[in-house]
Amino acid sequence: MTIRKILIANRGEIACRVIKTAKKLGIATVAVYSDADRDALHVKMADEAVHIGPPPSNQSYIVIDRIIDAIRQTGADAVHPGYGFLSENAAFAQALEKEGVIFIGPPVKAIEAMGDKITSKKLAAEAEVSTVPGHMGLIEDADEAVRIAGSIGYPVMIKASAGGGGKGMRIAWNDAEAREGFQSSRNEAKSSFGDDRIFIEKFVTQPRHIEIQVLGDRHGNTLYLGERECSIQRRNQKVVEEAPSPFLDAATRKAMGEQAVALAKAVGYFSAGTVEFIVDGDRNFYFLEMNTRLQVEHPVTELVTGIDLVEEMIRVAAGEKLRMTQDDVKLEGWAIESRLYAEDPYRNFLPSIGRLTRYQPPEEGRQDDGTVIRNDTGVFEGGEISMYYDPMIAKLCTWGETREAAVDAMSAALDDFEVEGIGHNLPFLSAVMEHPRFREGRLTTAFIAEEWPDGFAGVEPHGDEARTLAAVAAFLNLRVQKRNVLISGTLANHPRTVGKEWIVRLNGTGEFAVSVRDEGGKTLVDFGDDAVVTVSSGWLPGRSHAHFTVGGRRVGIKVEVVNSAFRLRWRGIDAKAHVRSPRVAELARLMPEKLPPDTSKMLLCPMPGVVTSIAVEEGDDVQEGQPLATVEAMKMENVLRAERRGTVKKVAVEPGASLAVDELILEFE
Repeated sequence: MTIRKILIANRGEIACRVIKTAKKLGIATVAVYSDADRDALHVKMADEAVHIGPPPSNQSYIVIDRIIDAIRQTGADAVHPGYGFLSENAAFAQALEKEGVIFIGPPVKAIEAMGDKITSKKLAAEAEVSTVPGHMGLIEDADEAVRIAGSIGYPVMIKASAGGGGKGMRIAWNDAEAREGFQSSRNEAKSSFGDDRIFIEKFVTQPRHIEIQVLGDRHGNTLYLGERECSIQRRNQKVVEEAPSPFLDAATRKAMGEQAVALAKAVGYFSAGTVEFIVDGDRNFYFLEMNTRLQVEHPVTELVTGIDLVEEMIRVAAGEKLRMTQDDVKLEGWAIESRLYAEDPYRNFLPSIGRLTRYQPPEEGRQDDGTVIRNDTGVFEGGEISMYYDPMIAKLCTWGETREAAVDAMSAALDDFEVEGIGHNLPFLSAVMEHPRFREGRLTTAFIAEEWPDGFAGVEPHGDEARTLAAVAAFLNLRVQKRNVLISGTLANHPRTVGKEWIVRLNGTGEFAVSVRDEGGKTLVDFGDDAVVTVSSGWLPGRSHAHFTVGGRRVGIKVEVVNSAFRLRWRGIDAKAHVRSPRVAELARLMPEKLPPDTSKMLLCPMPGVVTSIAVEEGDDVQEGQPLATVEAMKMENVLRAERRGTVKKVAVEPGASLAVDELILEFE
């Protein structure tokens, strides 16, 4: 059969990703969009676009009838579901089959068997695949959840049967957390998937999340394309992925791959799919679930295998045989993926929405050092990040011949990625790349919680990093001072000179006394301890990013002039550098510090979102840790708790209210 026109039943970066491969194959594309996505990038990229409803996904992207109507309007003969939304919905696949439209994905029976986590675990056990101990039946209410969790033994993982992408998942360490986690998981599952069924399994401590990519055709050929390490997670949401895993040996990789293929064959699977495992410190692995769709992190597999998974999905859907065998699959080099999210790492990663006033990714393709940069995205400069959908902005990927080369390339690419207008996790991703434990490959799914137990507060410059930033600040100051002298001298018709002695103060603490001068086309920064650092750059005032060569090292730094200081962002560091003359620096040390306003008696909305519930009333006495309100943003429920004992003086909002960041919810006496 021949596929002529593909409708992508999705949005954002994955819709753009599918469109790129379809165009490469000469296949026409159709985008669908909600009111919120009218001007989205995937709409602009597609050959045709059809409006399917209001912003909430349960009124647009996951309404099967609206997708079918779009198919009929455009005459599309195939549908690619992407991931999320309807990608693992058997009813959707059946509706397409009834309509005579090709579903670019697995057969309905495989979706029903593997798309449901409870059924898939039973089938995996029957196929002698190692599974995590747990309760495979459905759980009716919170009381039953507590009883089952107690019988399994804490800690437990509470999971939505139809879940994915970290939605509808909670870890419980005691009865209270099991009760609350059950209800939150159920609410998220119903909101995200229209299916609130919940199950519970044992939570494996010190786990690594490693998944196997499988690919099969309609002719009985199935193979695995190596593994992906997905252990860097926050709230069960993957943040950084890589291929291959720095932990697996060849024997474990082969065993996991063969089990994944056996499971796929047991359910007659074809198309691309992923079998996920939890692996403990002794390389024992346990089946978690099978995702009957394309995974978010598929680019790292494509980079190390050279196989376009979307193209293979299309070819398989058209009835073609796989063009490779298991022996043809070779893993070359190393690939890293960093998920760039619209969330504020300095506010416990709370979602952020708004306009992208600046969006400049690093240049894609092969670099001078042989590494490769790839950026899968669905946004553009000037576009809006909506509160209605997943907060992902882009998936930045790098490839290198070794893991060290790939990680170094990622660090440099993150330095060169400019995003302004919203909160985002670029500095946190940079901090992960530079973390010694990550560099060594000592990962577990608790990595983020263990290394940043009190949340992410940024990276403070120390040692060589502080000196590098001080040298750059001195260089920038010299450029600005010389420019000012040139302008003022021209206007006043008399010359001025720029002093050589300066004090560089970073983040209000560390100070460097430096002597700065230009010599031989470079700037020399003398730190007075026999250390003279050369700095060169093509930076000009007004540019927000530049590459600097500092002591022979090339670095990319984001530069912003804030009042009389330079804001420098690099490798997770967000430093404010004041460069002053010695006398001005002496006076500045005497200035009192401006204190922030006191909000200790207020509960402020930490993110833009909708208040789904208020758990207290005016006059109520509350205890530390007690739930006060719940705010939903980007399909995730966030329970706001009391930080200390107190009495509610005022309830400022009602359930259903849409709030911006720092709007008042409660006030205490």
